[in-house]
Amino acid sequence: MHLSLPKRVLARATTTLALALAMAAGTTGLLSGAEAHALPVTEGSFSFGGDEDDYISGGRSYAYATASQDRMSAFANADNGVISVSVDGANGDWWSLDLAAPSGEKLAPGTYTGATRYPFNEGTEPGLSLGGNGRGCNQLTGTFTVSAVEFGPQGYVKNLDATFVQHCEGGTAAARGEIHIENPASPAELGLDLGIALDGTASALNGKATLHGTVSCNKPVRVTVAGDVTQVKKRDLIRGSFSTTVSCTPGTPAAWSGTAVPTGSVPFQKGDVEVEGRATATDPDYDQATTVGETVAVHLTRS
Repeated sequence: MHLSLPKRVLARATTTLALALAMAAGTTGLLSGAEAHALPVTEGSFSFGGDEDDYISGGRSYAYATASQDRMSAFANADNGVISVSVDGANGDWWSLDLAAPSGEKLAPGTYTGATRYPFNEGTEPGLSLGGNGRGCNQLTGTFTVSAVEFGPQGYVKNLDATFVQHCEGGTAAARGEIHIENPASPAELGLDLGIALDGTASALNGKATLHGTVSCNKPVRVTVAGDVTQVKKRDLIRGSFSTTVSCTPGTPAAWSGTAVPTGSVPFQKGDVEVEGRATATDPDYDQATTVGETVAVHLTRS
């Protein structure tokens, strides 16, 4: 489940940065939530409108839906206290919406009053931010109601039903809208298992140590297996590192082999070494790195 960004999203990012800089200078700007781990919404709709004097809506109404070829993406932060939604309309419009529970709380069904601009809300204040198409609030107040919300791992938003009211710059004019998201059950997180064989070799020719083992996974991924090797011989501390990459397929452990080059002039030798190994891969569904580690004693034989 990868997010492919159209050109207008790149333009949006540039515009958002410019607006944020303008805001810092004291003019109206937009600072939306980061989208580093946003995932596409399978089924969703987003609509809002506003009073004639509302700056964000300009008194107009807007409506978007995945069924109409509009694109939506969403993600939650690490503690599920914030949901950030991005909308890319088929007509070129772009909007963002952030809903945040008070600091330290998980976003849950209920009505959140006294919201201020996210991410600058503090303490017991919930956070809210609606902006886009080059428009944003420097300061805002508002209210939002979450009717239903369900999270998966790694910021996955399975469903969300919410309504919101936002006032810009202390005004009475308001933007009012609603968001609906319905995604399938969240994919399993990437699982890795690293095995380091208890035997290896020390080359009499170049002093390098060769290790091997297997790595298993629950999704097809490219896995980087790396590690540090340490040996003590006659008061000499010998160190070296190795790294290799293998393709892993679920159900079939992938064999790996790596060679550690000693960092000093003393070669690795026959005998025991400590191997601190790590296996790392990027989860293809959540675009997050997963790492597992193992530390074992390995006996090197001369080769």
